[in-house]
Amino acid sequence: MKRIAVDDLPPDPLAAAGLFHQHWLPHVADALETGADVMVTLAPADHTHREWRLALAAGLARAHAPRRINLVAGEGAALDGFAAYLAAAPGITGQYFESDGTGAGDPLVEAS
Repeated sequence: MKRIAVDDLPPDPLAAAGLFHQHWLPHVADALETGADVMVTLAPADHTHREWRLALAAGLARAHAPRRINLVAGEGAALDGFAAYLAAAPGITGQYFESDGTGAGDPLVEAS
């Protein structure tokens, strides 16, 4: 799965969505059109960004099926966790995931 790391989006949700569509969307679409499944990583943002990110993930998934596309907000090890989860879940596409930064751990491993 190809990771595309999106950085430097403005804090305002409309401005962030506009910049994503103008600058990042062509890169994501190119990756999908060349046959790659894609995980777009975004910096965490407040609730005002949720709707445009959800709509983007769903729209890209519909437009590029059967390729898989998911958006993930988080940083550090959380992104690796999402990548591992998505690699093991080949039916998941068109989703927007958010990390709370604390990590939920592996639900298949019992707590000690």
